[in-house]
Amino acid sequence: MLRYIVRRVLGAIPVLFGLSVILFAFVRLLPGDPAIAILGQHATPALIQQVHQSLGLDKPIYIQYIQYINGLLHGDFGYSIINGRSVLSDFAHRFPGTVELTIGALIVAVGIGIPLGRLAARHPNGWIDGTVTVISLFGISIPIFVLGYSLVFIFAVQLHWLPAAGQLDPRIDLTPHTNMVLIDAIIDGQPAAFVDGLRHLVLPAIALGSIPLAIITRITRASVIDVSNEDYVRTARAKGLSERRVNDRHIMRNAWLPVTTIIGLEVGGLLAGAVITETVFSWNGVGSWVVDAIQDHDYFVIQSSILIFAVIFLMVNLVVDIGYAYLNPRIRYG
Repeated sequence: MLRYIVRRVLGAIPVLFGLSVILFAFVRLLPGDPAIAILGQHATPALIQQVHQSLGLDKPIYIQYIQYINGLLHGDFGYSIINGRSVLSDFAHRFPGTVELTIGALIVAVGIGIPLGRLAARHPNGWIDGTVTVISLFGISIPIFVLGYSLVFIFAVQLHWLPAAGQLDPRIDLTPHTNMVLIDAIIDGQPAAFVDGLRHLVLPAIALGSIPLAIITRITRASVIDVSNEDYVRTARAKGLSERRVNDRHIMRNAWLPVTTIIGLEVGGLLAGAVITETVFSWNGVGSWVVDAIQDHDYFVIQSSILIFAVIFLMVNLVVDIGYAYLNPRIRYG
């Protein structure tokens, strides 16, 4: 196992290197000039040249890349061109908000997707199975921003049931211990803030969790049906075991393996999808921060934040692979 982990970590190095090259080239192909974004209406050729020199943008592109990689190797992810703050500190400040949204979306996806998948598997090719299939197809087909704005229009604008944007009512004073609203509300002992934060979380969590929900539903259905047709399940029923015991001890125990794997992999997808969701719902997380950086041509923020996301995604995949080996003792990594 240790050899496998080391091999995976070493294999991630060329992936991250290639990604850094692509990102470095891509952000410099974006239209616009960061110097103009900084100077605004005061931009003159002389001032633009001065800003380029201060940021090192006047140097050859390969020199800029070498300096950027050298900074990464020393733990320096750069500083924002716009506000001068450390990219790593800004990421650490905003990432808890994205994690909170991701956890909420994962709860929605798993809490609804697995029961729907099991329900469809119990009635294969029937009207219940067909209804669940249609729901899952809608979940995969509707873009997040379309679903997000639709939820806002229905539940916030028309029905006034839930807030349309933000993480917390601005009139509520909450100390940011962890920058996760629900946890901070618990730490401060403010149930009103917890309820308000939960109400703000509902719509973006549903929007972000819609695609993983549909995928988990389909995987659960297929896995349960596949396991239900195995010989040992028919043998268990022939022995007179109750249907509940057959489901819990024989079907679901083996059906969990692919479902658990896809849930772990969907975590990375949720982090990526948070970019759109946070923009739609004005959520103070990494996603909206990256969108602002793209609009402002903030090179270091774009490059470093996406690289950090890539590292997180690779780590999640590694944890999923290791967890799969523990769930299925037949799996061995050489």
